[in-house]
Amino acid sequence: MSAEATNPGNPGAAGRRRGRRRLELSGLRRIGRAALLGPAPRDGLPHALEHVAKVHRGHHPDADLDTLTRAYLLAESSHRGQLRKSGEPYITHPLAVTLILAELGAETTTLTASLLHDTVEDTEVTLDQVRELFGAEVCYLVDGVTKLEKVDYGAAAEPETFRKMLVATGNDVRVMSIKLADRLHNMRTLGVMRPEKQARIAKVTRDVLIPLAERLGVQALKAELEDLVFAILHPEEYATTRALVMEYASRSDPLTALAQRVRTVLDEAGIDAEVLVRPRHFVSVHRVRLARGALTGADLGRLLVLVAEDADCYAVLGELHTCFTPVISEFKDFIAVPKFNLYQSLHTAVTGPSGEVAETLIRTHQMHRVAEAGVIALGNPYAPTDGVDAPEGERADPTRPGWLSRLLEWQRTTPDPDTFWTSLRDDLAQDREITVFCTDAPPDGSSGGTGGVIGLPAGASCVDAAYERHGEGAHCCIGARVNGRLATLSTVLHDGDSLELLRAPESAAGPSPEWLEHARTPAARLAITRWLAGPRESCARPAAPGEGHGAAPPDRRAAGPDHPGADPVAHASVLAVADLPGASVRLARCCTPVPPDAVTGFAVRGGTVTVHRALCPVVARMAATGRQPVGVRWPGAGQGGHGCRVTLLAEAFCRPQLLADLTEAIASQGAAVVSAAVEPPHEQRVRHTYTLHLPNAAGLPSLMRAMRQVPGVFDVLRAGRARQPAALRP
Repeated sequence: MSAEATNPGNPGAAGRRRGRRRLELSGLRRIGRAALLGPAPRDGLPHALEHVAKVHRGHHPDADLDTLTRAYLLAESSHRGQLRKSGEPYITHPLAVTLILAELGAETTTLTASLLHDTVEDTEVTLDQVRELFGAEVCYLVDGVTKLEKVDYGAAAEPETFRKMLVATGNDVRVMSIKLADRLHNMRTLGVMRPEKQARIAKVTRDVLIPLAERLGVQALKAELEDLVFAILHPEEYATTRALVMEYASRSDPLTALAQRVRTVLDEAGIDAEVLVRPRHFVSVHRVRLARGALTGADLGRLLVLVAEDADCYAVLGELHTCFTPVISEFKDFIAVPKFNLYQSLHTAVTGPSGEVAETLIRTHQMHRVAEAGVIALGNPYAPTDGVDAPEGERADPTRPGWLSRLLEWQRTTPDPDTFWTSLRDDLAQDREITVFCTDAPPDGSSGGTGGVIGLPAGASCVDAAYERHGEGAHCCIGARVNGRLATLSTVLHDGDSLELLRAPESAAGPSPEWLEHARTPAARLAITRWLAGPRESCARPAAPGEGHGAAPPDRRAAGPDHPGADPVAHASVLAVADLPGASVRLARCCTPVPPDAVTGFAVRGGTVTVHRALCPVVARMAATGRQPVGVRWPGAGQGGHGCRVTLLAEAFCRPQLLADLTEAIASQGAAVVSAAVEPPHEQRVRHTYTLHLPNAAGLPSLMRAMRQVPGVFDVLRAGRARQPAALRP
């Protein structure tokens, strides 16, 4: 909104960027001259609007220029006499902002609001007048931008500033589009400001507006804003990078020759494609130099291949990988799995004849428009579809990315502005995103769900994925399977991982404070914090004594046989018959064999034969020492009808009420607990050991199934199977 004159930005950018900038600046000079002379319509179109109208018609041939003309005339007459700090007529600013949006393909309503975006704030024009002259849609956009401009950008005001910004953006993303274009023009002309004010504005632009431009997919604005901020906040690095680009500009460009070879290859393959060399902007060059140390000419740009259809993108990829040597590690398919900000392209890299590596982007022309302009390229998201208006009061926005919806939810449910601001800054600071494929049931609870794709910041854990996938339903998550293997919720996810989230019934579990240590996204942290601080309406049964959230007690013994409440037949056991006359028989406690287990025996001191399950590890060890086995068998044909004792191991994810739920499942099968022990938890996993008396050995499979169905339990096995201790398992 304010006036600045000099341009510290990007005078040395190469290729199409320089040409676009020269055209843009010449257009702005014409706008400035026309504004000084006042509105001089020619064929109904003011001189100042000619360049804007030409660019706009290039994207929208049937655009209604009469509306733009009326908006310009109102803005010019309202701002007449106002000057920018550079001395230019103030009208040059809304015209420049409108030109920026027109070049990105914005539709007429957005351009109309852009021309008027400062009138209500800085002139006598009222919102009612805007509504009467241009309709409710333009009035809504002007009002949204005006509200943003009324708030100071000082540090103390930042939380409330951007809370309001997000509210306005969430209701209509075009508000933020106008704001970003407004900031870009002000950054281009920031040189008239004092250095300290330049730095303050540049920092806010860097910390909030550039990340918002990234998330709205407006790469053209983001790239130029980055360069302008770079020049102000890091002048020495900027000068070094600029000198490096200028040095390479005088040399032959290896990408130009490689682009010609690519054109020849694709032409011979019958693929209609446009092959361009796309120069990197200064910040991108600086990042590449930091990452790679030394630069080559091929590092200063990338190849861009534009085709008509999605299928052509893959055809181009096949030809490039066949006729050139590909760098497989550089391949990414953002067409099949678009980025969170609507971006789609195939990314690869190929090696040229001299060994130069050329990063290559392959996309359709429509994908390119969206890659450059993001949501701006998608037009009016509220236009009626098939002649049917949206229900009254609803503004369903198909262009609003999921992250923006999440931010709006955070600002609604987080009353503390400092907490919200910290969360917002943390989220916007994430500059790399991973894609995770969810295979669990969809959040709506429908059966047979096909899963879905979610985007997360690099370094996110299963906790973050759970809240991204299920919202507050993630409170009841108890574990996960990552790429088919059981994993704790603290497990860090990687790009391309397959994830299945395991959840308990809503009354059985809840987040623990330890989850905050593994939560990287604001959505997860805020939801966990709210649950821990508020009343527990779900996932919130009070823990049994000694049970904490997410952890089992270190050791707990159930009532022994001498306890007044113990089962009087708890120690009754089925005895096997040994093929050793006169020998007594004892069932081994290490594996607690029961009918109809395959068993074997070994003679021990006192003429006793100890009976083990045939698969017990002790059997192998005793055989290795030369001990001779003794044949044993279960008596009678109705083996399953005998009472027996068995020891079971239940392995589970830590959660409150686990012990109570397991003992309830055991009791439901008619088994009595002889003893129970719980190992100390490790990485949110815990092992329970139960020695049980079953009235009928035939009921053992049913008992084990019932225990496995307890939420959080991922395995139940007989004692004696070779397994690592819980503390040693991955």
